[in-house]
Formats: sequence, C-alpha cells, structure tokens
Amino acid sequence: MNALKTMFLLAGLTVILVMAGNAFGGRQGMTMALIFALAMNAFAYWFSDKIVLKMYKAKEVGESESPQLYATVRRLAQKAGMPMPKVYMIEADQPNAFATGRNPSHAAVAVTTGIMNILSPEELSGVIGHELAHIRNRDILIGTIAATVAGAISYLAHMAQWAMIFGGGRHGDDNKGGNPIAAIAMMILAPIAAMLVQMAISRSREYAADEGGARLAGNPRFLSSALKKLEWASKKVPMQANPATSHMFIVNPLSGGGITRLFSTHPPMEERVRRLEGM
Repeated sequence: MNALKTMFLLAGLTVILVMAGNAFGGRQGMTMALIFALAMNAFAYWFSDKIVLKMYKAKEVGESESPQLYATVRRLAQKAGMPMPKVYMIEADQPNAFATGRNPSHAAVAVTTGIMNILSPEELSGVIGHELAHIRNRDILIGTIAATVAGAISYLAHMAQWAMIFGGGRHGDDNKGGNPIAAIAMMILAPIAAMLVQMAISRSREYAADEGGARLAGNPRFLSSALKKLEWASKKVPMQANPATSHMFIVNPLSGGGITRLFSTHPPMEERVRRLEGM
C-alpha cells in the first residue's frame, strides 16, 4: 500500500508540473526548469551523503570503537542480504539516527551518542532495521526524484514571477486564451501543492521503513518502544539540526505541530506506533 501511495503521489507531482509548465512557460519553460532541477538534484544524489556527514561532524567507527553498534548493523545487514554499510557516530545528546547513500553499495548509517545511552540492544536493532530498510527501499533515490519535480515546479513559478515583473511572459500561439488571474493563482498554489505532495511522499516512505525495520529486527515492539523514547527525548533535548536535513532522521529533530504537520517530513508518532503495534 505504501508503494502504491508513493506511485500515486509521484504521478500527482508530475501532473502539477505539466499544468504549471503549461500555465507559466509552455513546453520550453517546463523543459528548462526540469533540466535545471535535474542538474541540482543529480549533484545532491551523488554528494549529499558526504556533505551531511561532514555537516554533523560524523566520525566513522569500526568494531573496536563501538562493538555493539557495529555488530547490530552487520547482523541486520546480513539478514537483509545487503552489503555492510559504513557506520558513523555523531557527538550529540539528542538520541537520533539516519541513513544516507545513493544505493546499498554506497550507504552509511549514522547514530548519535545520545541514542546509545538510552536504548536497549533490542530497541537499537529496531532503529538500525528502520535505517537499513530506507537503504534497501532506495528511499534516497525516491526522495531525489520527488525533489527534482518539486524543484522544477518552484523554478517555473519563479521564472513566471520575473517574467511578470519585467513585462515578459508567453508569446505567440502559446498565449492565446491565457487567463492572467489563473496564472497568478497557479504561481502561488503550484509550489505549495508540490511541497505538500513531496512531504507526503517522505511520510509514506517512513511508514514503509518502519514496517521493514520491524521485520528485520524480528519484533515490531522493539521499534515502537524505541520511537516512544526518541520522541520524548527529542522534545527534551535540543539538537542543532539543519531544517534541510531534518527529513533524514528517524524522528524529526525539530519540533512542530498543528498545521505544520502538513509540511512535516515525518508522520505523527502516535500513528507510527499504532501501526507497529498493530503488526
């Protein structure tokens, strides 16, 4: 169901892109925006893992430095039939974790020192299973595709704004029957709609990683118990996290509620726990 939902959401992003391209710049404008977005996200796809690990000053650890963590990652990676990812530790009091890498052969799992202090070995296996599920499901690739299309829509909107400011816009047959009010509405609403769909894709991948991680760990209660602890601790212990990378962590390191949940990259914690306990 999560895979089907992701497909529908990606299709929805494509529809928004086509509509926005037609409204703002015709086929040529849409093509230019898509090429620009592809170039930026291709760079992110190949190099974002190195960038984010340096951003959080993550240190690669081996079996001698962190035997419990390393052994847990190795055991679950073997169970999943995956290559052994690199293992990193981040000096941070907030318990959290993330996975990165463009594919299973170029992957890394990073955890904070805080997570090692509060989780039992069983709960740690649930968290590591979740991160390995992200890698196995190629969620980095899915996220990059979503970001590419959403980015193209945003660029189209910006191009339309500048064209309107300088009196440009679409010309010729492409402009016949154009509705300027509809174009302005699309300029405002299309990027917002694209962001909402992109965030929904991220939330659906979190549910899939929860399910996959629970199965890898061997008991859904391991992960549900860990998530409860991590959610509580993330509210009590602040973390200097970049909002652009908050979607990577197993729990959002930045707090927010109410209408901001629509723009959240993570599903509500109570729903994640409910689904796991339902397994």
